[in-house]
Amino acid sequence: GAFLEHVSLVMDNDAAKEAPKVTIMTIHAAKGLEFDTVFLAGWEEGLFPSQRAMDEGGTASLEEERRLAYVAITRARRRATILHAANRRIYGQWTSSLPSRFVAELPPAHIDTETSMTGGESLWRANWSEQSDPFADIARASGRGPGWARAAGLGSTFTTTPTRIVESRGPAVGLGQKGRDDLGVGQRVFHQKFGYGAIAQIEGNKLEIDFEHAGRKRVMDSFVSVG
Repeated sequence: GAFLEHVSLVMDNDAAKEAPKVTIMTIHAAKGLEFDTVFLAGWEEGLFPSQRAMDEGGTASLEEERRLAYVAITRARRRATILHAANRRIYGQWTSSLPSRFVAELPPAHIDTETSMTGGESLWRANWSEQSDPFADIARASGRGPGWARAAGLGSTFTTTPTRIVESRGPAVGLGQKGRDDLGVGQRVFHQKFGYGAIAQIEGNKLEIDFEHAGRKRVMDSFVSVG
């Protein structure tokens, strides 16, 4: 029965080769393939690059994730669309997230940035976007997600028409997590990408650092070492 079902699916797929369709696969499975249009979802810090991979493998794992990002983008012959969410529900909890660092590494001349302005109030947009959050004045009921807040605000001036804005190009930041105990304001630290700098401000696990060559940047404390 399983064999016949498999054969049936393969035959149906072959028969519909010329019909419009969407192929869903992992980045690893896409190696060697090409498509006119590619959609790359979930490009957020902690998801891609994977926080677990970086915690376990450090810089080597980060470079492997970066190579995977290159593979994913170059599967597109004509257009690659990268998507990231400002709010994501993980294990039943709504969390704010930031775009993957790989997005910031793309050449700006070849990038169009858009937002649907949905997803409810996000710490990312409130702190780093050049436009204000249209949901900032909507109060969320206890235990409800952004969708519930939007439904409660039907009288608002929200529009579903995408608006082009310039989003943050800064490095990734984790939100709402306890910071390291061995770091203090004024301390000299080293970052793999930006080099040496002095800590100017600490907010949880977020650091604002004045780097010697890159200027002031906001980074996660897990990506710096004491210099």
